[in-house]
Amino acid sequence: MKTKVFVALSVMLCNVAEVFACTNFLVTPGASADGSAMISYSADSHVLYGELYRWEAADHKVGEMLEVREWDTNRYLGSIPQVAHTYSVIGNMNEFGLTIAETTFGGREELVDTTALIDYGSLIYITLQRAKTAREAIAVMTDLVSKYGYYSEGESFSIGDPNEVWIMEMIGKGPGRTGAVWVAQRIPDGCVSGHANQARITKINFKDKDNCLYAPDVIALARENGYFKGSDAEFSFSDAYNPLDFGGVRFCDARVWSGFRLMNKEMMSYEKYAMGYDGKNRMPLYIKPDHKISRRELADIMRDHFEGTKMDMTQDVGAGAYHVPYRWRPLEFEVDGQEYFHERAIATQQTGFWFVAQMRKSAVSIDWFGCDDANTSVLMPMYCNMTVVPEEVKAGNGDMLHFSWTSAFWVFNWVAQMTYSRYSYMIEDVRKLQREIEAELDKRVEEMDSRMVMLDDNNKTIAADFFAASVAKDVVERWKRLGEFLMVKYLDGNLHPEVNGEFERNPYGGPKSPKHPGYNEEYYKILIEKTGDKLKMGEL
Repeated sequence: MKTKVFVALSVMLCNVAEVFACTNFLVTPGASADGSAMISYSADSHVLYGELYRWEAADHKVGEMLEVREWDTNRYLGSIPQVAHTYSVIGNMNEFGLTIAETTFGGREELVDTTALIDYGSLIYITLQRAKTAREAIAVMTDLVSKYGYYSEGESFSIGDPNEVWIMEMIGKGPGRTGAVWVAQRIPDGCVSGHANQARITKINFKDKDNCLYAPDVIALARENGYFKGSDAEFSFSDAYNPLDFGGVRFCDARVWSGFRLMNKEMMSYEKYAMGYDGKNRMPLYIKPDHKISRRELADIMRDHFEGTKMDMTQDVGAGAYHVPYRWRPLEFEVDGQEYFHERAIATQQTGFWFVAQMRKSAVSIDWFGCDDANTSVLMPMYCNMTVVPEEVKAGNGDMLHFSWTSAFWVFNWVAQMTYSRYSYMIEDVRKLQREIEAELDKRVEEMDSRMVMLDDNNKTIAADFFAASVAKDVVERWKRLGEFLMVKYLDGNLHPEVNGEFERNPYGGPKSPKHPGYNEEYYKILIEKTGDKLKMGEL
């Protein structure tokens, strides 16, 4: 008998072909406002359909095999023995609050082993079903690739539980050599970290066995392949297996920096590095924030477009008349033989799903889950003990090529597409409802936490299921109404006046005359610069 680790309705999640995709931040308990550990993740891909994955806890018979399929393509890679018992998983969090996320850094292409059985996505979800803590997860992950080989390119993993968070970076050994080289670094309590498609671990403290784990041949393989020639003390994982270049900084580390500078204002001193102009002054793996980070603040960091920095995407001419902080792909382009690029911010239009995992010691952990662009969507609290996925985020409710009005992914996308067209105006309406819903959800979670304390485990699960269904239905319905409101308010480039969501009427009951906001002064100046006297008023 075989069981499947993952059957994809959508494919190509954050793979190497989707260049510069995915962003993670890690917050230790001592750095968070409520004492919980947190991991944020945006799963960015142009073809990923946002839905909430679910695996039930199960007992397995001796001899039962687990079918492994590549997460990106659903390609069958092979089968491995199942374990006696697997844990329940909701999204990227299991019943114990253990959470695993990722970003792909690629690294040395020659180290990919296409004959291996375990790709990075399968590695995440198999491990969530088999481990209870972050340290146990690292042991499971490294054991799996040691036995069955590592199929993918270089990967950074965020691994956390209610007590601690780790970054683990891994890359294969090349064709014909089973296994992977890797290093795992625990983030000191009171600190925050992040990664975004560039390997971040440099020097390895080989003496600190409690906080730094690594493959025994991590240096030997680098020497063998000519990636490193110095002393062991000088070895850097990133420099050996994913050497830093301009793209690795400007497209990748710049996102981490932008999150860091919102957590500690002193990180503005690394702006020159983030722009790719100072490779010698490399940003640290982790920092101590200058204030405690709340769950909602971490969600807002995932909505960042470099606002207030030299890379602010709302301020250059590419933002247009409505200060749109988005640039359609391709990311890189050429003009008159010279290569140029668009900025790659944390928030991006092609996000499939995103979350903030709130891993709590004294309460049931929560996967705050959302679909599409973090900037124009809302996170919905999904308790890790729930057993039924709400219809609005359930696998099979629509897909990337089939629209569904009850799908959170499609409703959030629908509103986002309108918002992108008149961003400077519409984002104010989006943000208003976003804040309103988020404040309400905070209160609802607080009430649910109080109720759960008085329930046994079975009734806690029932309560979590009803709670998730109610939240998802309410949020998606309200976001659909927001889309209807935006359609009316901004119809045909006009702006229909309204007060508290009610459109104004004239004395006779008809619509009050709309405003015609036009464009901003900068747009008009650029327009005339490009058209000369063509649009100049004259006499007949």
